[in-house]
Amino acid sequence: MAHILIVDDSALIRKQLEHTLTGAGHRVTPFAYALEALDFAEKADDIDLVITDVNMPDMNGLELVITLRAQPHLASTPIFVLTTESTEHIRAEGAASGATAWLVKPFNSAALLAGIDSVLTTE
Repeated sequence: MAHILIVDDSALIRKQLEHTLTGAGHRVTPFAYALEALDFAEKADDIDLVITDVNMPDMNGLELVITLRAQPHLASTPIFVLTTESTEHIRAEGAASGATAWLVKPFNSAALLAGIDSVLTTE
């Protein structure tokens, strides 16, 4: 069972992710705002994976990825970007920021869980 941090300003997406992830046996901590998630993540020592949106009101997801990567205890934690953004330019920015995977909304639950299992079993 992994502890997964969800960061998305959409209540619907947070609920969908929570349902999918808890149904697969994972523990989920959801946040609507990146700055709240960052505050939590800086203090937590048991985060196994982060899923973040890109477009959020207080800090965009790529800035969040960069900031999380700067935390020594999160530097190698898998970070999935789940967004409506699909252009090659923004994907390249995501890769450069340190994102582990890029998924486009609406997400496929089976593909998401397979991706999570893949990165968590290779650690």
